[in-house]
Amino acid sequence: MIDATYLDDLVANATRHLIGDEVLLAATHSESTVFARFNDARVRQAGTIDQSSIDLDLIEGLRHTQAGLRLSGDAASDRVRVVAAIERLREQRALVPDDPHLIINTDVTSTQFVGDDDLPPSDDALAAITRGAVGKDLVGIYTAGSVASGFANSLGQRNWFQTSTFNFDWTFYLQADKAVKNSYAGHSWDEQVFGRKLSDANAKLDALARPAITLAPGEYRAYLTPAALLEVVELLSWGSFGARAQRTSQSALLRLLTGEGELHPSVRISEDTANGVAPDFQEQGFLRPSEVVLIEHGKPVDALVSPRSAVEFDIEPNGAAGDESPRSLAIGPGDLEADDVLGRLGTGLHVGNLWYTNFSDRPACRVTGMTRFATFWVEGGGIVAPVNVLRFDDSIYNLLGSRLAGLTSEAEFVFDNSTYEQRTSASVKLPGALVDAMRFTL
Repeated sequence: MIDATYLDDLVANATRHLIGDEVLLAATHSESTVFARFNDARVRQAGTIDQSSIDLDLIEGLRHTQAGLRLSGDAASDRVRVVAAIERLREQRALVPDDPHLIINTDVTSTQFVGDDDLPPSDDALAAITRGAVGKDLVGIYTAGSVASGFANSLGQRNWFQTSTFNFDWTFYLQADKAVKNSYAGHSWDEQVFGRKLSDANAKLDALARPAITLAPGEYRAYLTPAALLEVVELLSWGSFGARAQRTSQSALLRLLTGEGELHPSVRISEDTANGVAPDFQEQGFLRPSEVVLIEHGKPVDALVSPRSAVEFDIEPNGAAGDESPRSLAIGPGDLEADDVLGRLGTGLHVGNLWYTNFSDRPACRVTGMTRFATFWVEGGGIVAPVNVLRFDDSIYNLLGSRLAGLTSEAEFVFDNSTYEQRTSASVKLPGALVDAMRFTL
C-alpha cells in the first residue's frame, strides 16, 4: 500500500516531463485488506490484498486523454511507467477533439487525513465471530484494513485521505430460503455491539423456525429496518440527487423538485462527508464540503454538482464525483425508540430485508422489489410467524411521504460491502421507517 509521500514523488517526477502548458491530474486508490469467508461458522477461505492504482489525466487547453495503471510499489519502476503513460497520452491527445465541459481546479488546496487504526488483530475478530456463531450455520465475509485515496496535480495540489475500517456481512442460515441477514461495520470492534446483533439475530432465527404464513396482496402497516430501507434509498442514488439529472428532468425525484410530490416534513437527507468514510475531495481534486443538504423538512435544497455539470449548467461545483452519486448519504433520525418499534407497529409486517429492487415507474418515483430473509407478521406488538415472500410496489412519496409514521431515533451506519476491483469507501447512515400502509402486489 502506497502513502502520500509515494504519490507526491510520482507526480513530482512526472511533472518534470510535461511540455508547454500541459497539466497533469493524478488520482490514486490504495488498500491493504485482510478477508475471511465463512460457511457453517468456519473460515473456509482467508487471504490478504495489497494493491494500489493510479488514474492519469493529461490536459492541454480543452483536450485531454486518460489512462489507468496498477502500481507495483517499486518507486523507480512506477516512475518509469507513469512517464511512459504520459508519452502515450500525449500522442493520443493529438487525435481527440476539445472537451467543452472540461474544468480543472486551479485553487490549489492541499489536505491530509490519516485516521487512527483501532482495528483488532484479525485473529481476534475471527475468533469472536466463531464464538458467537457456535451451533449456527453462519455464512458471511469479513474484510478489514486500511483504504486510502489520493489526488495530486502538476500545479502543486496534494490531497490524501486514509481510514481503517472493518465490515462483517453475515447471515444465519436456517433452511431453504429461510435466513437472518445482518452486518456489523466500523472503525473499532465492540463486543457489546456485536453481542446485541447476535442476540437479535438469534431471536429472529428462532421465530423463523415457526410455520410460515402467506399473506394476500394488499396494503399492510409495515416497519422497514435500516437494511430494508437501504435497498429503497439506494435507488435514489442512481441519478436522483445529481445536478445533471435534475437539470435534464431525468431525476426520479422530479415531482418533488416541481412541487407535484411531497416527502414527510421529518425527512432530511444529506451528503454527510464529515461523518462518512469517503475522502473529502473527488477525483479531479475539487474539495467536498462537510455536508451538502439535499432534502430538508421534506423539501429539496441542493444538488450534487460535479465539475463537468458546473461548466455545462453554469453553476458552482460542490465536490461531487463524476456520476453525481452520493458517497456518504445520511438520512436524519426521528423520535421512534428502537425498543418501541414492535409496539408502535402493532399489527403488520416487520420487513428485515428487501432485494431485486428497481423502479417500476421512475418519473413517479415508484419502486418494486421482493421481501427477503427475516420478514415477520406481527400482532399486538409481538412476532407471530415468518411471512412467505411478497412483492411490493409503492411510491417513495408514500413510504417517505404521506404514509410515513415515524423514523427510529437511532441511525445505523452501513458500509458498502462492494469489492469489485477494490474496496469502496461509500457508506449510508439511516434509521428504520414505520409506514402506515405499504402496498404489496404478489
